Amino acid sequence: MAARQRFLRLNAVVYGLGNHEAAWRMPESDPFATTSLAHWVRLAQLAEAAGFESLFLGDVLALLQGAENHLSDTMDPLVILSALAAVTSRIGLIGTLSTSFEPAFHVARRFASLDHITGGRAGWNIVTSSNRLEAGNFGIDRLPDHAERYAKASDVVDAAIALWESWDTDARIGDKQAGLYFDPAKVHAVNHMGPFVRTAGPLNTPRSPQGRPLLVQAGSSEDGRALAASRADLVFTAQLSLDDARDFYRDIKARAARAGRDPDTVLVMPGIMPVVAVTRAAAQARLDAIDGVIVREHALEQLSEYLQTDARAFDLDAPLPASVGDEGRSQANKSRFALIVTLARREGLTVRQLLQRVGGGRGHFLQAGTAAEIADTIQEWFENEAADGFSVMCPVLPADLETFSAQVVPELGRRGLLGLHEPGATLRQRLGLPPI
Repeated sequence: MAARQRFLRLNAVVYGLGNHEAAWRMPESDPFATTSLAHWVRLAQLAEAAGFESLFLGDVLALLQGAENHLSDTMDPLVILSALAAVTSRIGLIGTLSTSFEPAFHVARRFASLDHITGGRAGWNIVTSSNRLEAGNFGIDRLPDHAERYAKASDVVDAAIALWESWDTDARIGDKQAGLYFDPAKVHAVNHMGPFVRTAGPLNTPRSPQGRPLLVQAGSSEDGRALAASRADLVFTAQLSLDDARDFYRDIKARAARAGRDPDTVLVMPGIMPVVAVTRAAAQARLDAIDGVIVREHALEQLSEYLQTDARAFDLDAPLPASVGDEGRSQANKSRFALIVTLARREGLTVRQLLQRVGGGRGHFLQAGTAAEIADTIQEWFENEAADGFSVMCPVLPADLETFSAQVVPELGRRGLLGLHEPGATLRQRLGLPPI
């Protein structure tokens, strides 16, 4: 059997006005654009025209600490994606819902509905919420520990899959003469009884065009990797170097194989924050300009949340204190905790420099350079099996997505790295994944 041909996938990650903490303060940004449908339409149509396989919307369910100092208001991603379904025709639409607060039936029904109205372009980003402020909005005094949150996530996902599968593909027959809408032998009770979720089923939404929406997972801790390898179709990860990314890639593929899955059907797409300009110096100048308007007080709040300790007590011009690194503090977000500590230690960053890196890319790989230099990095990671594609986290939106689309995407195309997509393809087909 011939080897499956690999092609590079591109996923446009969208957080508000940009993936950089200070994007809203840039001269070209309208700080109120996120509540305008026109903003989201522009981003989705731009990414679709450039050839991105998918658009990914993150979410947060609370006004976080220091919210007055950054773009903090958010809207329901599935509402936004439902609107975008009407103004796009090819790009996949991936939205975030938390297994910590969402019942499995609601998850299954909402994403099945999105998959229907998009013609098979829906994806669910599975997250386990760790923020106490989010918990408070749902009447929860204390969130479970890391392992229990992931155990619940696995149960919610399994229940949702069972609900999606409760309708056979050909269950609907619409026999007007006989007065029979669906074949009752092809719609099944679920009766899922897991450790966290009980649901009778069946779903009252028919089987969707993809069979089920694409499953996306972003945790890189031990529990996160286990969930990703056993259930996810696409893994969104933060890796800081080629070697780190290659190790993660191999680990996920090996875990998928041990779980009885074809490793080629579990796509690893690390985040990259590209700052692109005609020269490297111009790209660095743009990054410096964005970094220069970070609100330091909020960046310290953010770092404190990631590290589960008060970063305001740190000397800004000294390295991260040696005492930071206690795994007991990392229950909130283990993978991000480890990533930030590793970044600080490996690169010898001062706390002030670390604030810029965390505020800039939330710990993701960041590169400022020309289109050719960015393409070189992407190609190197792809060809060395460190990535099946990239989750592109442009710092300021839409400006940097426009630059990436106009300069980097054509360069990747000239190198023969990108895929070709048939009109009307589902998201699974666009990503080169087999049908469910």
